[in-house]
Amino acid sequence: MEKKDFEAWLDNISITFLSLTDLQKNETLDHLISLSGAVQLRHLSNNLEILLKRDFLKLLPLELSFYLLKWLDPHTLLTCCLVSKQWNKVISACTEVWQTACKNLGWQIDDSVQDPLHWKKVYLKAILRMKQLKDHEAFETSSLIGHSARVYALYYKDGLLCTGSDDLSAKLWDVSTGQCIYGIQTHTCATVKFDEQKLVTGSFDNTVACWEWSSGAKTQHFRGHTGAVFSVDYNDELDVLVSGSADFTVKVWALSTGTCLNTLTGHTEWVTKVVLQKCKVKSLMHSPGDYILLSADKYEIKIWPIGREINCKCLKTLSVSEDRSISLQPRLHFDGKYIVCSSALGLYQWDFASYDIVRVIKTPDFSNVSLLGFGEIFALLFDNRYLYIIDLRTEELISRWPLPEYRKSKRGSSFLAGEMSWLNGLNGQNDTGLVFATSMPDHSIHLVLWKEHG
Repeated sequence: MEKKDFEAWLDNISITFLSLTDLQKNETLDHLISLSGAVQLRHLSNNLEILLKRDFLKLLPLELSFYLLKWLDPHTLLTCCLVSKQWNKVISACTEVWQTACKNLGWQIDDSVQDPLHWKKVYLKAILRMKQLKDHEAFETSSLIGHSARVYALYYKDGLLCTGSDDLSAKLWDVSTGQCIYGIQTHTCATVKFDEQKLVTGSFDNTVACWEWSSGAKTQHFRGHTGAVFSVDYNDELDVLVSGSADFTVKVWALSTGTCLNTLTGHTEWVTKVVLQKCKVKSLMHSPGDYILLSADKYEIKIWPIGREINCKCLKTLSVSEDRSISLQPRLHFDGKYIVCSSALGLYQWDFASYDIVRVIKTPDFSNVSLLGFGEIFALLFDNRYLYIIDLRTEELISRWPLPEYRKSKRGSSFLAGEMSWLNGLNGQNDTGLVFATSMPDHSIHLVLWKEHG
């Protein structure tokens, strides 16, 4: 057919085709396809690809692609990565999407990281760790064996665990290797705290002592309590040591000389916890940088100023109930901004600037839990059977880990949390090392540790 005749025929066919119904058009196309050979079908396929399968991620500006991707959930985005290399490249580089996904999982975000592909990798690592937590596969256990009598006191710092026992000894352990670094003869330890050079112990013999790790020598003895000393804390910069006792008092000592500087009264029960900490907020009663002393008994938490004025008065007394059947669990969290303690009524959080209760977290799924650690994202709790991890943003339980049978100390000295930076958000590096430690009836120490990433 000549070109001119063909064009006239095509115009007539086109006019007729446009006058057909949709069904008639479809039948016409089906018939033409059935008459077509390989060349025509290939031509049809190539043109349909362009007309019907437009790759919008390839065609759109990158900023618009990122905006559209923000509306998809991470699981869908991972599926979209399988479409093509181009899609995988664009989606993987969408930093804001993956950072948000990581935040939602409780992951810390370091904005200084410049690699655009970094955060998708972090998300994949994060979702694996969160799955392990959900499936109760994130931890492993170990034991430290070496004491010959009940271990009453534990203290953890920077990968080292100190244990004080009724066998009149204290030991310092490397948690990662399980090796005992130091072992020194002491009195019966009800509480311990240490640094690189020294060990401070509170004892059932009503005294506090300071020991040198390297020689085992007693370098200071603090006498004055009339009951067992259940908690100690100290600050080298202030040259101050504080102790809480079964005689219902808190004593403030000169760390270097052993002189008693003050005796704080007002508690009506054993003082089971003292904490010396810098304040980080401003209020009418204190300023950022002021040292604050917290002391706790079975029912109350008392707040004292500790600084230049040693003769201090109680700033505030906190409690969760006037009902004496409701007692505080023997652990206390204070980071300079908030005070947190658990009770049968729930987990209480006080704002340190105002002393107001800002939050009560009730845990209906389990009761009689004790606080181990409290952060910006997670809280670590436990009872006689399990460790619990709570997402503080939703107040939902995200993981639990079974514990062996052990004797839960009423004073809270025979169990503790290990590394706690992850409570402010995981980052792929801080989910290592010790999670929890407790003394066992056979005089060993039961350890719960983070399992390495699979």
